[in-house]
Amino acid sequence: MKRLAAIVGAMLCIAAASDPAERLPDPAQEARARELFREVRCLVCQNESIDDSNAELAADLRRLVRDEVKAGKTDAEVRKHLTDRYGEFVLLKPAFSLGNAALWGAPLAVVLLGLWLLFRTLRNRPADEALSPEEAARLDDLSRD
Repeated sequence: MKRLAAIVGAMLCIAAASDPAERLPDPAQEARARELFREVRCLVCQNESIDDSNAELAADLRRLVRDEVKAGKTDAEVRKHLTDRYGEFVLLKPAFSLGNAALWGAPLAVVLLGLWLLFRTLRNRPADEALSPEEAARLDDLSRD
């Protein structure tokens, strides 16, 4: 019983999260739009999707996505429209590209280069020489005191 009450309560919270006047009449289209909301970054909040954000720009983006879905565009076409208009930053998970690979791979390359330089420097270091008899005698004198 408690589980059913929790599920109903969660569904009511989700239903109350968006304005019913903005929802699409077709439940399938609304579900597609909601999935796209979770993939699009709020440009004001920057670390939230437009589904989670209450910013005015997020509401505008939700409206834009709903209009695109209502017009019959595919998810890829909606994403392309958003990236053409706002840049790739608008997507929470940007598409793979050479630029993104370089951005994510550069820190790893710097660490590997640093480790290689450290190993090379340590390997080419001259071996420690043994103490001369005078140095050994002086060390003995210091350790007795």
